[in-house]
This record gives sequence, C-alpha cells and structure tokens, in this order.
Amino acid sequence: MTESEEKRESKNFIEQAIDADLAAGRFSEVHTRFPPEPNGYLHIGHAKSICLNFGLANAYGGTCNLRFDDTNPTKEETEYVDAIMEDIRWLGFEWNSLHFASDYFDQLYTWAEKLIHDGHAFVCDLSGDEIREFRGTLTEPGRNSPFRDRSGDENLDLFRRMREGEFEDGSRSLRAKIDMASPNINLRDPVMYRILRATHHRTGDKWCIYPTYDWTHGQSDSLEGITFSICTLEFENHRPLYNWFCEKLGIHHPRQIEFAKLKLNTLLMGKRYMLRMVKEGHVKGWDDPRMPTICGYRRRGYTPESIRSFCADVGVAKFNSTIDIIRLENAIREHLNKVAPRRMAVLDPVKLTITNWPAGKVEMTEAINNPEDPSAGRRQVPFSGDLYIEREDFREEAPRKFFRLKKGGAVRLRAGYIVDCQEVIKDSEGNITEILCTYDPETKSGADQSGRKVKGTIHWVSAEHAVDVQVRLYDRLFSVDNPGDTQEGQTFLDNLNPDSLRVVTAKAEPALAETAIGDRVQFERLGYFVVDPDSTTQLHVFNRIVPLRDTWGKMEAKGKAH
Repeated sequence: MTESEEKRESKNFIEQAIDADLAAGRFSEVHTRFPPEPNGYLHIGHAKSICLNFGLANAYGGTCNLRFDDTNPTKEETEYVDAIMEDIRWLGFEWNSLHFASDYFDQLYTWAEKLIHDGHAFVCDLSGDEIREFRGTLTEPGRNSPFRDRSGDENLDLFRRMREGEFEDGSRSLRAKIDMASPNINLRDPVMYRILRATHHRTGDKWCIYPTYDWTHGQSDSLEGITFSICTLEFENHRPLYNWFCEKLGIHHPRQIEFAKLKLNTLLMGKRYMLRMVKEGHVKGWDDPRMPTICGYRRRGYTPESIRSFCADVGVAKFNSTIDIIRLENAIREHLNKVAPRRMAVLDPVKLTITNWPAGKVEMTEAINNPEDPSAGRRQVPFSGDLYIEREDFREEAPRKFFRLKKGGAVRLRAGYIVDCQEVIKDSEGNITEILCTYDPETKSGADQSGRKVKGTIHWVSAEHAVDVQVRLYDRLFSVDNPGDTQEGQTFLDNLNPDSLRVVTAKAEPALAETAIGDRVQFERLGYFVVDPDSTTQLHVFNRIVPLRDTWGKMEAKGKAH
C-alpha cells in the first residue's frame, strides 16, 4: 500500500466524501458551518459538532461560519446567543463570519412566493392536529389537504395576508406541495410557515409568520455558500427535503452529510431534561459543574484541550452508539497529568503527632511541582511535628495489602520522613482523634541513607501552617448508565445521584492559598481540582474535576462484593 493510500484510508467517511467531491470538481472549497438554535446552553454533544465543523475547515484550508438558526421566537434568547459564542471561543475556535437565520427572513419569504408561483407550495387551513391526522403513518400513505389545489393567485393572496397579520395564530400555514404518498413522511407536504405572534429576539414584532427549520436550514446554507452541511443522523431522513427545496429554487446546492451524535453513558443531554433540572433546582444553574453543558465542564475545571482530544479520539461514525464516560474523564486526566502542579491537601483530616520531633522546630521540605514536567521546578513545604493526614490513610487493623499507615507499621510521608505508628488516642465514642508516631531522622526524602524500605507513601500538611479551603467533591449527576430509562411511575429525576455533591473543609498546604480563580492543581493522591469563581480572599473554593484512579478503593469494593 502506498503512503497516499494509507493516508486516504486513515480518513473518516466525511473526509473521504469531501475528497471525492473536491476531486470531481463539484466544489472548489470546503465551507462548513455550526448552526445551533439559541434556545439553551450547549452541551458536550455539541462539542463534537463544533470540533468537526471547525476542524474540517481548518484541515482543508477552508472557512466555517457560526449561524444561529433562530426561527422559534418563543424559546430563543440573546442570553443563549452570548453563551454559545463564549463556549465556542473557549473551545479554541473562531468563526469566519457570524450569521442568523433571521438575517434571511426577507429572502426566505421571497423564495416562498416563488414556490407558490411555480405551483410547489400552497396555503392550508388545516389545524396542526388535522395536518398530523392527514399525514398518515409509516405504513399508510397520507391524504391530500382539501386546500391543496387552490390556485396560485389565491395562495399568493392568502400568504400575503398571513404576513400582514389578518389571520389568527395557527389558523393557516404554508406547505410545500410534494407527495402525500411518499414513504418518507418528511416529504408529505411539510409545513414551511406558521402564523405565530411572538416577539423575536432580533427582529422584534416585524413578523407574525415564522419559517420552519426544514424550510430555513438548507436555504441559509445556500445563501452562505456552504459546500458541506454536516448534520447529525436524525436529519438523514430530512436530506431529500433539503435537496428538494434547493432543486426547486434552482439555487446553490450544498451537500448534506450525516454523522452519529455523541452519546455518553450516565448523561442526559436533552435540553428539556437540563431545563427541568435547572428550573426545579436540582442543579445550581446551567454552569453547575455536574451538568453536561460546556459551561458546566468549564466550571468543573475541564480544559478545552482535553475536550478537543476526547472528540478526536471518539472520531465520527455512521451509526449511533454510546461512549463510556470514562473516556472523557481519562482525557482530562491525561492532559492535567502533564500540566497541573502538585499540591498537598487533606480532605478528611486526623491529627498525626510526631512524639520525638524537636519542640517548635519547623523544617522546609522540598517537593516536586510536577514529575511530568522538570521545568516546573520544586517548592518549599513546611514540615513540623504536628501534622494532618487523611483519615482513610490509617487503620488500626489492616488487611495484608494495605500499604498505608497502620498501628505498629511504618509509612513514608511524601517529601518528608518515614514515621512509625506507636499508638492512637480515641474519644469517648471510640473515634480516633490522634495518631502518635515517631520519625526516623535518617530517612529524609532525597537524602535517605538509612536503607529502610517501606511500601507506602502518604501525603500530609503541617497543622500549624495549614490553610482551610472549601472543597466541593463533585461526582456523576446520575447513578445509572441510562438515566432516561425509568420504571413505570418514575421519571429521570428518580435516577439522580444523591451523592453527586459533597462539600468539605480541607486542610491545605500554604501554596494553595496563592492560587487564582481557574487555576488547576492536582491534590496529590486525591485528584485534580480547580479554583471556583465563588472563591474569596477569605476562603478558596476548589471543585473536584476528576479523581485519580484509586486501586485500593477498587480492590476493597471488589472484596465487599464477594
């Protein structure tokens, strides 16, 4: 196989189709667009479409537009327009030109009159319910509207009167005249315009008739000179209608290509689900770090690099499938492992006292900022005889493969010394309040000449120097793989994870008090965290982005299962 053949074979089916059209001379350039409806915030599924459309334009030296398909004024808001633009830019992309479908309302109206004049559209007096009844089913053909054979002059007159506001909302519609017996229901005289008195976020009250998505989308693509209209699979059955409109109007005809949506287990990305969770207070807004929105992932601490890498790894497919959320979590782990500085924080502290440490002595230990990046250097961390460690890092009685601290055992304190546990102090209820240890002064990290070997290393903070920080331990919003699948009498809300957020006050090394909003760090041995915008000069707030893999936790869970 030649090098060029290998390169061609490695391309996905969309790139292969583009290559074929360019080679055949059907198009001379690659011009794509990302066309969201501004009726909500973008979610992680949109990130795939953004990366695909902008990525194709970049790969072929072409252009990519941002166009808002704003044809439904009752649901669309400027707030969503602004949020979508912010999300796209945060992901690292910039559009070549900005458009709105509402820019084309006058041209769309003119083209609608042309279709009426040419006998391809008619004004219908059937109600919405009656249109659905006349449409037929997947196995039965539809029936012609009794108004289908109106004359062209009558249709033009009625359509113009629709525009002038003479008729009540929903009383008439403009429909394309195609084929009520078509096996493709989308071709059974689809609605092009409906009467709707609603204030549009851009055009105000200029219009009382609004075009449907199917009528607007392809013509907007044509007006912008789009060559490749990349859509998700649910629009595959709409492609014949997309083509029909372009052909009947005799206008520039882009090629529509469909790909599979991004679907991740444990997530619900439908706007109706997300809107309900926001409105009913199950989450704290669209940017709640548990939400699958792009702004939610941004606040959670995900990086644009990790999301772009994830989308590239998933690729594009012709068939729908569900991707394991672990692949997205691994993408952010992989990126932050390379770039995030390491710091120590204790989320569930228990006191550890070194009984043979010289009274009042404070020693500065040297800790590596990022073992993956030598240029990140080292930092000084204060070490004293009074420390905090994680409560889960100690057990009085421990199984054989527990390599942390246990009574009568030894462990290394990261960047510090080996300590030996002598005894524990408990309160009246039997809870451990203090762990008493001795340290071996010959075992300092980086200068250990003792020859002692211990299997475990744990993190710590000096009690005297620790700063209190709030830590929001975010977990998955839903507790099941398919939260939309419910039992009779239940809704998706019954699958919410009651432990999706836990807030604790942690003890942190002093360097964490110097971080700024948006800074990402690894809490050593715990996971990756980001400074939340709720932080103040008095209290730093950290969101858990994603935990580190916990092999002991998995082993213990497996043991309990047996």
